[in-house]
Amino acid sequence: MNSPLLRYLLLAGMFIFCAMAAAHATGLKVPLLFVYYDTPYYAYQDRIISFCLLTYACLFYLAARHSLAVPTALCALAITVLGLSAVNFSEALSAVLDKQGTGVYWAQTGVFAVYFVLLIVVWRRDRAAT
Repeated sequence: MNSPLLRYLLLAGMFIFCAMAAAHATGLKVPLLFVYYDTPYYAYQDRIISFCLLTYACLFYLAARHSLAVPTALCALAITVLGLSAVNFSEALSAVLDKQGTGVYWAQTGVFAVYFVLLIVVWRRDRAAT
């Protein structure tokens, strides 16, 4: 069973993913809710992203309720951090930035990385306590 702290952290992620899904579904380009908020986009792409973010929300809700799902949620979040990092390094992103830096995207990627590390630490602590 998850500790209350781990459960709340996972539920916080669920709410963030829901907020991100809403931002993408409506085109509300707010940093963190919309990582690449100042790049060109197509509305249909954002709707696809919003559906995918809702699957993250479902996964994090499940992980908050059932400890067996926590490793899968952690894996998904790790893949997200790696994927965002790959995009941040990509030539494709550089091509649309018109010589502006990627610092703001790295900061947002860093927020997800810190959240991932926090979840790992709390999850491991919970496992060691049982």
